[in-house]
Amino acid sequence: MLKFILRRLGVMALTALVLTFVVFYLTNLPPNLEKLARSEGSVRMTDEAVAAWIAQNGFADPVVHRYGQWLGVVQGWTYTDEKGVTRGRCIGQNDDPATAPHYCGVLQGNWGWSTVFKHPVLEELGTHLGATAWLMLWVMIVMVPTSLVIGVLAGMREGSRTDRVLSTASIASTATPEYVSGVIFVALLASPMTGLSPLLNEWGVISSKTLFQGTATSAMDGITFWNFGLPVMTIALYGIGYIARMTRASMTEVMTQQYIRTARLKGVRFRDVVLRHALRNALIAPFTVIMLQFPWLLNGVVVAETLFNYKGFGWTLVTAAGNNDIEMLLGCSVVAVFVVLVTQLISDIGYVFLNPRIRLS
Repeated sequence: MLKFILRRLGVMALTALVLTFVVFYLTNLPPNLEKLARSEGSVRMTDEAVAAWIAQNGFADPVVHRYGQWLGVVQGWTYTDEKGVTRGRCIGQNDDPATAPHYCGVLQGNWGWSTVFKHPVLEELGTHLGATAWLMLWVMIVMVPTSLVIGVLAGMREGSRTDRVLSTASIASTATPEYVSGVIFVALLASPMTGLSPLLNEWGVISSKTLFQGTATSAMDGITFWNFGLPVMTIALYGIGYIARMTRASMTEVMTQQYIRTARLKGVRFRDVVLRHALRNALIAPFTVIMLQFPWLLNGVVVAETLFNYKGFGWTLVTAAGNNDIEMLLGCSVVAVFVVLVTQLISDIGYVFLNPRIRLS
């Protein structure tokens, strides 16, 4: 197991280097640098002024060299103007160039400066990732138990009426993307003019105009059921159907195994057969799908956070992309790559604990 983990960590490091370099190369293409120069300087800058700005801010070096600077394995760039003032990647406004460090990249904890938020990238990402972590936590709390129950109930008796109803609902939820379900939820539950809210208000069931809030901005200060319910349901709905279908397929396959039939013939109660014999083996495939939901959630929150104006990781990514914030985009890519690789490693290790018969070659 230790050798497997070490080997996987080596592959993860190599994969992270390749993926981050690809993102770095794409975000540092000449058109993006020119757009950044004009947004930071002036939209009326001449081509010569743009080229000078790019050179003065360390963007004129080769891509591989600048990637090494961003990573922190190559000395950061410096520039001395006509007045003798020296500035650079590792030199802050109040820092002495003589005592400033030479290496200041991602490995040293310096992820750059956000041109949109006007704060260090790592500080800004930490704030917004914390908000997204709460959203992902509640999505998983709602999504995982619900989908497992639906999948197990559908797979226990294949072909029954319960199976057909639950399978149809799972397919419908999986076929509905977040931007569609989110709009439907807002129109149905968060609109004072349409949906259920006017009826419930008229009947005296609710005192406010809407059952839920159509925006989750207030959840940044305090999470409540009313301002956080719709984003959670919007993201969880798609995942519930997907995990439920995988659980149902796995449960159906396990229920046809010989040891299940033997247990039934020995007079073991059906509930005990499901809980003690079938469920553990049936959870191997859904476990993989559940672990892969974490990378998917980073994509799902982009839609939900933008739709409900919740300022988390997805909202930050959209804002950075729309305003050509190169350093913030690179920081978001590091987070995304880290989440994908770590969840895959946890998924592989979890196989052994779910099924001891699995051996690692």
